[in-house]
Amino acid sequence: MTKNKNNQAIWGARIKSNTSSIFQKAGSSINIDKRLYREDITASIAHVEMLFRQKIISFKIKNKIVYGLNKIEKEITKKKFDFSERYEDIHLNIEKRLFQLIGDEAGYLHTARSRNDQVITDFKIWIRSATKNLIIKIDKITKSSLKLAEKNVDTIMPGFTHLKNAQAISFAHYLMAYVEIFNRDKKRFTNNFQSLDENPLGAAALTGTSFNIDRNYTSKKLGFKSPTKNSIDTVSDRDFVLDFLFSVSVCSMHISRIAEELIIWSSDGFKLINLSDKIVTGSSIMPQKKNPDLLEFIRGKSGISYGNLFAMLTILKGLPLSYFKDLQDDKEIIFKSFDNLSDCLKIFDEILKNISPNKKRMLELANSGYITATDLADYLVINYSIPFREAYEKTAKIVNLAEKKKKRLDQLTLEELRIIEPKLTKDVLKVFDLKNSIKSKNSYGGTSFVNIKKMIMNYKKQK
Repeated sequence: MTKNKNNQAIWGARIKSNTSSIFQKAGSSINIDKRLYREDITASIAHVEMLFRQKIISFKIKNKIVYGLNKIEKEITKKKFDFSERYEDIHLNIEKRLFQLIGDEAGYLHTARSRNDQVITDFKIWIRSATKNLIIKIDKITKSSLKLAEKNVDTIMPGFTHLKNAQAISFAHYLMAYVEIFNRDKKRFTNNFQSLDENPLGAAALTGTSFNIDRNYTSKKLGFKSPTKNSIDTVSDRDFVLDFLFSVSVCSMHISRIAEELIIWSSDGFKLINLSDKIVTGSSIMPQKKNPDLLEFIRGKSGISYGNLFAMLTILKGLPLSYFKDLQDDKEIIFKSFDNLSDCLKIFDEILKNISPNKKRMLELANSGYITATDLADYLVINYSIPFREAYEKTAKIVNLAEKKKKRLDQLTLEELRIIEPKLTKDVLKVFDLKNSIKSKNSYGGTSFVNIKKMIMNYKKQK
């Protein structure tokens, strides 16, 4: 066997000149992909165990390699490993160290595989773990939302369309909307496991290998459902990266939207919620200020997620099959997106635990803007069997009357209401009660107190 000397690159036998220092720096990804060390070692151990089972390497060589890889993992974990840009990436850094530890037998490790299938295998294992991590954090947000909702079933506030008072709702109903939003995010991430469930190991550089390998064995060993079916597609595929980045982007967008709303609600113009001192900052010049900086922080981070998704799409759009150096950037993009969303989810969970509704202000705002007008129109349809559009027109005239008299709808007298609709009885006055308005919205998914309690209980049983 030709010795793989530690002072030269793996391809030193073919390329005689030393790599230029600028290219060595540009081509090195070790400072990024060293995060894959555990996945790389796990996949390498599965690979050499398969090689032994298939009688491609001996029991002795297999044991030496496994011993060396386990030792390297301990060194990295204990921060006693010397990562070098000279050896480009995590795969070659580990391989070089393995030569130092066990000698020439380390050369058998790369039998029947390429860095092309090796890196995708590591990457899929890492993204699979990262996806599970994000799902756990999303579950925490759901739990915090449910807890806050349970305390505020009877808290009345105005629901908004176009940021204008629309109809009365329970604050808990609003919070349960967050639960639905993040459940969709969870499903989106969960669906990604399907594209992560095929094992790339064994595709080699792009053609597969002439060695009698067992890809089903390594698939089972590494937790994959099955091997990939086409070696060319395998090494060029980054759809699973796009799936992850898209899911991150949508979840980031949801956090940004909610953050924007909470910023508005906490503003002096609305004053619908109170933010604990734990999640606000002050001003360097205005002593009275309490700013929603954390909410603004997570609102702004969505732009990074979008940028990373489009960066990856742009890298891929011009690439023929199969592997190209352009794909080196996929790991940095993924790691940054994961770190960004992971931080935002933790921050948002903390925010949910440190906000409280200003119930008095919510009720005050709910009593403005004629938000029971639709209830009146519905009442006319139900009790007088008139078409909704006719009921709508009569209600609009009653709203105009109230506006002219500078009264709320519930402040109009029966005599004043009869100016527009003479048939009305005193029973109509119940329509303008905000609690009655909310109770009446008992269609499935509606804001009625009974519905909300049932939905909270259903979700709590699922958790």
